[in-house]
Order: sequence, then C-alpha cells, then structure tokens
Amino acid sequence: MELASGFWSFKTYAGAIEIGLFDLLADGHELTVEEVSAQLGIAVRPADLLLAGCASLGLLEKTGVRYRNAALAEEFLIKGRPYYFGGFVRYLDRREYPAWRHIVEALRTNRPQTWTPGSQESLFDTEDPETLQLFWDCMFSISVFTARALAGVYDFTPHRRLLDVGGGAGAFPLELCRRFKNLSATVLDLPPVCDLARRKIADAQLEGTVDAVAGDFHRDAVLPGGYDVIVLSMILHDWDEESNRALLRKCREALRPGGVVLICELLLNDERTGPPAAALMGMNMLIETEGGKNYSGAEYRRWLLDAGFSQAETLPLEAAGANGVVVGYVS
Repeated sequence: MELASGFWSFKTYAGAIEIGLFDLLADGHELTVEEVSAQLGIAVRPADLLLAGCASLGLLEKTGVRYRNAALAEEFLIKGRPYYFGGFVRYLDRREYPAWRHIVEALRTNRPQTWTPGSQESLFDTEDPETLQLFWDCMFSISVFTARALAGVYDFTPHRRLLDVGGGAGAFPLELCRRFKNLSATVLDLPPVCDLARRKIADAQLEGTVDAVAGDFHRDAVLPGGYDVIVLSMILHDWDEESNRALLRKCREALRPGGVVLICELLLNDERTGPPAAALMGMNMLIETEGGKNYSGAEYRRWLLDAGFSQAETLPLEAAGANGVVVGYVS
C-alpha cells in the first residue's frame, strides 16, 4: 500500500509548496483552518485536508486549533532562505513527475522522457528558464549538505587546489573553502552556469579563493591542470560507462602526484540490489538521460584503477546527494 500510494505524500508536499502554505506560516505564524482558507483563497474543506496532510508528514505542528511550520519546514521550505529546498520539489513536480507517467515508454525505448535527443542538445537545453533555475537552485541546496558530509569523512588539510568538475553554482567549493582555510577552488562548468557560480561566490565574499572557469568536461580534450584534488559530485550517474571512463582518465592526467579524485554519489551496493535511494535514482536516470545510471562502489573503483590511479577506496557518508565517496589516489 505504501508503494502504491507514495505519490499521495509527494503531491500533498508539492501542492503545499506551490500554493504558498509554508511561506504563509513563516516566522512562527500560527493560523486556524479558517484563516488559512481565507488567506490562501481556497475553501475550508481543502484547507483542512491540506493542513492535516502536511501535519501527518511532519511538516506542520498544531497547538489547539492553530497550525504552524515545523522546524524542518521553517528552515528549508520558506522562499528566500539560504537552504530553500522548495525549488527542488517544484522542479520534480513540474518536470519529472509528468515524465514518470511514461516509464513504460522509457523501458521499451531506452530513451529519456524529459527531453528529445536529436532536437535538443542535452537535458539542460530547455525553453523554460524558470525550470532551469529551479534545477540549479535545488542542486545547490542538496550539494551544500553533501559537501558538509564529505568534509566529515575526508580530510582536505593536505590539499591546496580543488577543481569541482561540473560544479554547478559552486556549493562544494564554497563549503569546503570555508571549512579548510588552506584550500582554493575552481568550478568548471558551462558558461551560463559559471555566471550562477560567480554570483554565489560574490555573495559568499570568497572572490580570490573560489573562481569559475567555463568549459565542457566531455568535449574538452583535457581538464585544467595544476590541481591536487578533483571533485565529481552527482556527475557520473548522468553518463554511460564509456563516457565516465574517459572523464576519469582526464582527471588522472590533470592531477598532480599525490592528488586525489573524489566521486560523491548515491552508490549501489556491489550486488546492485539497493539501497533504494541509489537504485531509484538510477530509474530516474532512465527518465532523464540517454545513458546514465547509478553505479556501485566496486564499478567506480575498477574504473579508477583502469584509468591509472594507484589505489581506490570507498568511504561511507550520509547526505541527500550521496551515501558514499569513492577516492582515487595518484601515487
């Protein structure tokens, strides 16, 4: 029953964000069903059902007849807050949820359902700038906490220069350079994404420590050199094995002796039977990409050794964007 009705929870969650419920209750506001009804412009019955549904999911709390945001919603579901997660929910609701209706088509054709290869260059080639902005916002939010988890299991103290390949708006460099004062970092991404990263870098007042360089890590013959640590976070699951092996070879060639590459992903176990977060993200790659899938730590370790890394190991971590980091060492 939980498997069959899982969409009820998601659509309740997404509907509350889209209609502005959590923004209405921001900063400790407490409202009755009738007050929510009036202020959202909806009837009392749907207001009552929405509030009960969100409370059941742990997003709201209730005292007497008044509802308020739970601490989780207050931190992550209010527009404009530093770690706003609502953009991710809206992105899923607008782009991926409709595409998942065509899962059988994806299974039968082995083709993505959110974009059209041949007429669009990539899954990021969209005519909807708002949807694209939602994507980058959600990736930044998720990556902030993944970077913090990574910093808890891997010591960056020996390193000096970090390259974040496909680094988006720069969450990893910003978080890691705040924590490890010895680090400077570069985001490598497509030109429009670098503009987003530069804004985030300026907001964080880390110009001079973090910068952004335009490039295409698949099409460019080589990666920028002179770095002793390269991060690949939520990148390799977008691509097939051949493309990933080629990218890892570029990483090996770009790294200094003593350097490392860090692959942060939702890793499948070596038997490829779970965990669900990794396996279902793999299913989402069927919907979103031409060749992407989620891989096991064993697969990444084998590719690293084949690419010329001297040693590879997997370190577990716990974050929304990754459950482990595969480390490849250059001797």
